[in-house]
Amino acid sequence: MTELVLEARHVSKVFGGLVAVNDVDFTVPEKGIVSLIGPNGAGKTTFFNCMTGLYKPTTGRVTFDGKNITAQRADLVTKAGMARTFQNIKLFRTMTALENVQVGMHSRMRARLTGMVLHTPFVNREEKASIEKGRELLNFVGLKRHGELAMNLPYGDQRRLEIARALGSDPRLLLLDEPTAGMNPQESEELRQLMEKLRTERELSILLIEHDMKVVMNVSDYITVLDHGEKIAEGTPQEVREHPRVIEAYLGSQA
Repeated sequence: MTELVLEARHVSKVFGGLVAVNDVDFTVPEKGIVSLIGPNGAGKTTFFNCMTGLYKPTTGRVTFDGKNITAQRADLVTKAGMARTFQNIKLFRTMTALENVQVGMHSRMRARLTGMVLHTPFVNREEKASIEKGRELLNFVGLKRHGELAMNLPYGDQRRLEIARALGSDPRLLLLDEPTAGMNPQESEELRQLMEKLRTERELSILLIEHDMKVVMNVSDYITVLDHGEKIAEGTPQEVREHPRVIEAYLGSQA
Protein backbone atom coordinates (compact mmCIF):
# COMPACT_ATOMS: atom_id res chain seq x y z
CA MET A 1 0.00 0.00 0.00
CA THR A 2 1.37 3.43 -1.01
CA GLU A 3 2.15 5.72 1.91
CA LEU A 4 0.16 8.95 1.97
CA VAL A 5 2.08 12.15 2.65
CA LEU A 6 -1.06 14.32 2.77
CA GLU A 7 -4.62 13.29 3.52
CA ALA A 8 -7.63 15.59 3.71
CA ARG A 9 -11.00 14.22 4.79
CA HIS A 10 -14.36 16.01 4.52
CA VAL A 11 -12.67 19.42 4.32
CA SER A 12 -15.00 22.41 3.98
CA LYS A 13 -14.35 26.14 4.21
CA VAL A 14 -17.18 28.63 4.64
CA PHE A 15 -16.81 32.41 4.53
CA GLY A 16 -19.99 33.89 5.97
CA GLY A 17 -22.68 32.39 3.78
CA LEU A 18 -20.28 31.41 0.96
CA VAL A 19 -19.20 27.77 0.77
CA ALA A 20 -15.79 27.99 -0.92
CA VAL A 21 -14.85 24.33 -0.39
CA ASN A 22 -17.48 21.68 0.27
CA ASP A 23 -16.69 18.28 1.84
CA VAL A 24 -13.56 17.49 -0.18
CA ASP A 25 -11.50 14.31 0.27
CA PHE A 26 -7.99 14.48 -1.16
CA THR A 27 -4.70 12.58 -0.90
CA VAL A 28 -1.10 12.92 -2.07
CA PRO A 29 1.00 9.73 -2.12
CA GLU A 30 4.69 9.64 -1.28
CA LYS A 31 6.79 10.89 -4.24
CA GLY A 32 3.56 11.49 -6.16
CA ILE A 33 2.63 14.49 -8.30
CA VAL A 34 -1.05 15.32 -7.86
CA SER A 35 -2.75 18.22 -9.61
CA LEU A 36 -5.79 20.18 -8.50
CA ILE A 37 -7.62 21.79 -11.41
CA GLY A 38 -10.88 23.59 -12.05
CA PRO A 39 -12.32 26.85 -13.38
CA ASN A 40 -11.50 30.20 -11.79
CA GLY A 41 -13.35 30.46 -8.49
CA ALA A 42 -13.56 26.68 -8.08
CA GLY A 43 -11.97 26.84 -4.62
CA LYS A 44 -8.50 25.55 -5.50
CA THR A 45 -6.42 28.19 -3.71
CA THR A 46 -8.80 28.20 -0.74
CA PHE A 47 -8.27 24.44 -0.44
CA PHE A 48 -4.51 25.01 -0.75
CA ASN A 49 -4.68 27.52 2.10
CA CYS A 50 -6.54 25.01 4.26
CA MET A 51 -3.74 22.50 3.68
CA THR A 52 -0.93 24.91 4.57
CA GLY A 53 -2.34 26.56 7.69
CA LEU A 54 -3.28 29.93 6.20
CA TYR A 55 -6.93 29.00 6.72
CA LYS A 56 -8.45 26.71 9.31
CA PRO A 57 -11.04 24.43 7.70
CA THR A 58 -14.59 25.02 8.89
CA THR A 59 -15.00 21.24 9.04
CA GLY A 60 -12.80 18.27 8.25
CA ARG A 61 -9.35 17.00 9.08
CA VAL A 62 -5.94 17.44 7.45
CA THR A 63 -3.20 14.90 8.14
CA PHE A 64 0.39 15.39 7.04
CA ASP A 65 3.01 12.68 7.43
CA GLY A 66 0.63 10.85 9.77
CA LYS A 67 0.06 13.85 12.08
CA ASN A 68 -3.08 15.98 12.45
CA ILE A 69 -2.20 19.52 11.30
CA THR A 70 -5.75 20.85 10.92
CA ALA A 71 -5.44 23.63 13.49
CA GLN A 72 -1.72 24.33 13.23
CA ARG A 73 -0.26 27.73 12.30
CA ALA A 74 1.35 28.14 8.89
CA ASP A 75 4.87 28.40 10.34
CA LEU A 76 4.43 25.12 12.20
CA VAL A 77 3.12 23.45 9.05
CA THR A 78 6.25 24.64 7.24
CA LYS A 79 8.46 23.34 10.04
CA ALA A 80 6.67 19.98 9.82
CA GLY A 81 7.84 19.63 6.21
CA MET A 82 5.37 21.36 3.89
CA ALA A 83 6.38 24.31 1.69
CA ARG A 84 4.53 26.31 -0.94
CA THR A 85 4.75 28.96 -3.62
CA PHE A 86 2.02 31.48 -4.40
CA GLN A 87 -0.09 32.32 -7.42
CA ASN A 88 1.17 35.90 -7.23
CA ILE A 89 4.95 36.03 -6.79
CA LYS A 90 5.84 36.98 -3.20
CA LEU A 91 9.61 37.42 -3.24
CA PHE A 92 11.61 39.90 -1.19
CA ARG A 93 12.20 42.16 -4.16
CA THR A 94 15.09 44.22 -2.78
CA MET A 95 17.00 41.17 -1.53
CA THR A 96 19.29 39.05 -3.71
CA ALA A 97 18.31 35.66 -5.04
CA LEU A 98 20.64 34.01 -2.51
CA GLU A 99 19.24 36.05 0.38
CA ASN A 100 15.70 35.04 -0.58
CA VAL A 101 16.66 31.38 -0.39
CA GLN A 102 18.37 31.92 2.96
CA VAL A 103 15.10 33.38 4.29
CA GLY A 104 13.44 30.12 3.24
CA MET A 105 15.87 28.23 5.48
CA HIS A 106 14.81 30.14 8.61
CA SER A 107 12.62 27.35 10.01
CA ARG A 108 15.64 25.01 10.00
CA MET A 109 18.17 27.45 11.50
CA ARG A 110 19.27 26.85 15.09
CA ALA A 111 21.04 30.13 15.85
CA ARG A 112 19.47 32.44 18.44
CA LEU A 113 19.52 36.23 18.72
CA THR A 114 22.32 36.34 21.32
CA GLY A 115 24.58 34.23 19.14
CA MET A 116 23.85 36.40 16.11
CA VAL A 117 24.74 39.58 18.03
CA LEU A 118 27.96 38.05 19.36
CA HIS A 119 28.86 36.33 16.07
CA THR A 120 29.68 33.08 17.83
CA PRO A 121 31.57 30.35 15.95
CA PHE A 122 28.35 28.31 15.69
CA VAL A 123 26.52 31.22 14.06
CA ASN A 124 29.38 31.78 11.63
CA ARG A 125 29.41 28.11 10.65
CA GLU A 126 25.64 28.06 10.19
CA GLU A 127 25.79 31.21 8.06
CA LYS A 128 28.48 29.70 5.84
CA ALA A 129 26.48 26.47 5.50
CA SER A 130 23.34 28.45 4.55
CA ILE A 131 25.25 30.24 1.78
CA GLU A 132 26.55 26.96 0.39
CA LYS A 133 23.13 25.34 0.56
CA GLY A 134 21.48 28.41 -1.00
CA ARG A 135 23.85 28.35 -3.94
CA GLU A 136 23.27 24.64 -4.43
CA LEU A 137 19.49 25.11 -4.48
CA LEU A 138 19.71 28.01 -6.92
CA ASN A 139 21.88 25.91 -9.23
CA PHE A 140 19.44 23.02 -8.89
CA VAL A 141 16.50 25.09 -10.17
CA GLY A 142 18.63 26.56 -12.96
CA LEU A 143 19.39 30.03 -11.56
CA LYS A 144 22.96 31.28 -11.97
CA ARG A 145 22.52 34.95 -10.98
CA HIS A 146 22.84 34.40 -7.23
CA GLY A 147 23.73 38.00 -6.40
CA GLU A 148 21.03 39.61 -8.55
CA LEU A 149 18.21 41.47 -6.80
CA ALA A 150 14.99 39.48 -7.06
CA MET A 151 13.15 42.38 -8.71
CA ASN A 152 15.73 42.46 -11.53
CA LEU A 153 15.34 38.82 -12.49
CA PRO A 154 13.26 37.85 -15.54
CA TYR A 155 9.76 36.66 -14.73
CA GLY A 156 10.50 32.99 -15.33
CA ASP A 157 13.56 33.16 -13.08
CA GLN A 158 11.48 34.76 -10.33
CA ARG A 159 9.19 31.71 -10.48
CA ARG A 160 12.24 29.44 -10.18
CA LEU A 161 13.52 31.50 -7.27
CA GLU A 162 10.23 31.01 -5.42
CA ILE A 163 10.70 27.26 -5.77
CA ALA A 164 14.31 27.45 -4.57
CA ARG A 165 13.22 29.48 -1.54
CA ALA A 166 10.54 26.89 -0.72
CA LEU A 167 13.16 24.14 -0.98
CA GLY A 168 15.22 25.97 1.63
CA SER A 169 12.94 24.64 4.38
CA ASP A 170 13.76 21.01 3.42
CA PRO A 171 10.14 20.08 2.65
CA ARG A 172 8.77 16.62 2.10
CA LEU A 173 5.76 18.04 0.24
CA LEU A 174 5.94 21.00 -2.13
CA LEU A 175 2.75 22.87 -3.05
CA LEU A 176 2.92 24.91 -6.24
CA ASP A 177 0.14 27.43 -6.98
CA GLU A 178 0.04 28.07 -10.75
CA PRO A 179 3.84 28.01 -11.21
CA THR A 180 3.67 28.38 -15.02
CA ALA A 181 1.32 31.41 -14.96
CA GLY A 182 2.63 34.01 -17.39
CA MET A 183 5.22 31.68 -18.92
CA ASN A 184 5.68 30.91 -22.60
CA PRO A 185 5.45 27.27 -23.80
CA GLN A 186 9.21 26.68 -23.58
CA GLU A 187 9.40 28.03 -20.02
CA SER A 188 6.38 25.92 -19.04
CA GLU A 189 8.01 22.79 -20.40
CA GLU A 190 11.25 23.57 -18.55
CA LEU A 191 9.27 23.96 -15.32
CA ARG A 192 7.51 20.65 -15.96
CA GLN A 193 10.94 19.04 -16.28
CA LEU A 194 12.01 20.71 -13.02
CA MET A 195 9.00 19.16 -11.25
CA GLU A 196 10.04 15.72 -12.51
CA LYS A 197 13.57 16.44 -11.29
CA LEU A 198 12.25 17.45 -7.86
CA ARG A 199 10.46 14.12 -7.60
CA THR A 200 13.32 11.92 -8.80
CA GLU A 201 16.37 13.69 -7.35
CA ARG A 202 14.88 15.32 -4.23
CA GLU A 203 12.29 12.58 -3.66
CA LEU A 204 9.58 15.18 -3.10
CA SER A 205 5.83 14.84 -3.32
CA ILE A 206 4.16 17.68 -5.22
CA LEU A 207 0.66 19.16 -5.05
CA LEU A 208 0.07 21.35 -8.08
CA ILE A 209 -2.56 23.93 -9.00
CA GLU A 210 -2.20 24.67 -12.68
CA HIS A 211 -4.25 25.95 -15.64
CA ASP A 212 -1.83 24.79 -18.35
CA MET A 213 -3.45 21.50 -19.28
CA LYS A 214 -0.44 20.33 -21.29
CA VAL A 215 1.71 20.60 -18.17
CA VAL A 216 -0.95 19.00 -15.95
CA MET A 217 -1.57 16.04 -18.24
CA ASN A 218 2.12 15.36 -18.81
CA VAL A 219 3.38 15.63 -15.23
CA SER A 220 0.56 14.34 -13.00
CA ASP A 221 0.09 10.88 -11.57
CA TYR A 222 -3.42 11.81 -10.43
CA ILE A 223 -5.72 14.76 -10.93
CA THR A 224 -8.56 16.07 -8.77
CA VAL A 225 -11.11 18.44 -10.31
CA LEU A 226 -13.04 21.05 -8.32
CA ASP A 227 -16.04 23.03 -9.52
CA HIS A 228 -17.83 25.52 -7.27
CA GLY A 229 -15.93 24.13 -4.29
CA GLU A 230 -16.97 20.51 -4.86
CA LYS A 231 -14.93 17.60 -6.17
CA ILE A 232 -16.49 16.46 -9.43
CA ALA A 233 -13.84 13.99 -10.60
CA GLU A 234 -10.48 12.41 -9.81
CA GLY A 235 -8.23 9.84 -11.39
CA THR A 236 -5.36 9.44 -13.82
CA PRO A 237 -4.86 12.09 -16.52
CA GLN A 238 -6.52 9.82 -19.08
CA GLU A 239 -9.52 9.17 -16.83
CA VAL A 240 -9.98 12.88 -16.07
CA ARG A 241 -9.51 13.88 -19.71
CA GLU A 242 -12.43 11.66 -20.70
CA HIS A 243 -14.75 12.46 -17.78
CA PRO A 244 -17.97 14.08 -19.09
CA ARG A 245 -18.41 16.46 -16.14
CA VAL A 246 -14.83 17.66 -16.44
CA ILE A 247 -15.20 18.33 -20.13
CA GLU A 248 -18.42 20.24 -19.49
CA ALA A 249 -17.12 22.24 -16.52
CA TYR A 250 -13.57 22.96 -17.49
CA LEU A 251 -11.54 21.18 -20.15
CA GLY A 252 -13.67 21.47 -23.27
CA SER A 253 -11.42 21.76 -26.27
CA GLN A 254 -8.29 22.30 -24.13
CA ALA A 255 -7.87 18.54 -23.58
